[in-house]
Amino acid sequence: MDKTKAGYTEGIVSIIVNTALFFLKLWAGIVTGSIAIVADAWHTMSDSLSSIVVVIAVKLSSRKPDKDHPFGHGRWEQVGALLIAFILGIIAYEFMKDSIIQFKQHQATIFGTLAIVVTIVSIVVKEALAQYAFYIARKTDNVSVKADGWHHRSDALSSVIVLIGILVSKHFWWMDSVLGAIVSLMLFYVTYQIAKEAITKLLGERPSQELIDRVSETIRSVHEEDVRPHHFHIHNYVTHQELTFHIKLAKDISLERGHHIATDIENKILQQFGIIATVHVEPLDFEHPLD
Repeated sequence: MDKTKAGYTEGIVSIIVNTALFFLKLWAGIVTGSIAIVADAWHTMSDSLSSIVVVIAVKLSSRKPDKDHPFGHGRWEQVGALLIAFILGIIAYEFMKDSIIQFKQHQATIFGTLAIVVTIVSIVVKEALAQYAFYIARKTDNVSVKADGWHHRSDALSSVIVLIGILVSKHFWWMDSVLGAIVSLMLFYVTYQIAKEAITKLLGERPSQELIDRVSETIRSVHEEDVRPHHFHIHNYVTHQELTFHIKLAKDISLERGHHIATDIENKILQQFGIIATVHVEPLDFEHPLD
């Protein structure tokens, strides 16, 4: 699956469907006089805005490396994910604020049949969009599309809260306020998870132990010499990954042989894992201060 094309497709589908849902909910909210549904409509409209961010991020990240950006532009996807997290955070704050105000003012909402039907349609459509975005994210490892999927799900959850409020509001005037606060906390958690993942990849991370073990096994299978890899670092540029590490070799090995071993390892890692590796050679008895 082509990563750029899939990202574009998900974003465009999301924009079209969310815009249609926005007008449907807005109409239902105005007809029934429901503030909750009107607010939910604008929540859906925010999904269209985040999807526009996804389309722009995918476009920017697909640009080829240039003189000023030799590692490419793939990290625009993380920037896009952070923007979506920011939007989610604002929505979560608005949910919490409105819930508190509604509770303090002892406000109860009266809903009609139209509100129930439109809310159910919204839940089904938004969860379908979320599943579609998660599918694309799994196939392409696109973090901003994954973030957009969580945004779809957050809207589906907010519609679930509205639906529950519709069904029980006659018996518990405060139910809509309490459930709104619960959804707000869920959204804050999702915001934290999306932002944490994006920031971790932007700052750099330690490769998984599984990858280190597999690379070490590959090195042992390539050379008979005592090669001791250590000090692993991975750099995620989204469109590609780069792995840097050190290897310790016997001090009597010539410079030419050491270079040959390091180059062989780099080529093997690229061939087997699709990762660009840079290997630093050290004498066997050298103690690195960061080890």
